[in-house]
Amino acid sequence: MGQLAKLRGCRVVGIAGGPTKCGYCVTDLGFDACVDYKAGRLLEDLQAATAQGVDVYFDNVGGEILDAVLTRMNPYSRIPLCGTISQYDTLQPYGIRNFRSFLVNRIMLQGFIVSDRKQVWPQAIAELTQAVSESKLKYRESVVEGLDKAPAAFISLLKGGNFGKQLVKLS
Repeated sequence: MGQLAKLRGCRVVGIAGGPTKCGYCVTDLGFDACVDYKAGRLLEDLQAATAQGVDVYFDNVGGEILDAVLTRMNPYSRIPLCGTISQYDTLQPYGIRNFRSFLVNRIMLQGFIVSDRKQVWPQAIAELTQAVSESKLKYRESVVEGLDKAPAAFISLLKGGNFGKQLVKLS
């Protein structure tokens, strides 16, 4: 999503786990900055990277990271919510502490499920295919071989062990 925003002229700040992934976001993907949520300085680093605040936060993580980003949201900002992966493997969901930011900043939060917009898939696939073929859009994949490796790959994904899209190759 960050790459698509950059292609449209936006300033993009990524949030990733570890210096290698953050370096990839900035160096290879062209993001303006990247915050390492595993470094132990999430709020401080997020504030430094978003000095002008945040207008749009595409959230696929939820939990503590969403809570931290809420402290940086600008008035009338938007949050498309496409996932809450930080909550998939917990029995006790994270309670948002900065919920008041939705009211104070008049933030619009809306769920985003890609199948809701099937009518635009042909156009999107054509545009994305062109962007990949022109090397304007890059991707990484973590691949494990064999269905027997799928559970471990899924657990690794939940802990941030993947680098890019997690795939299971079936023989």
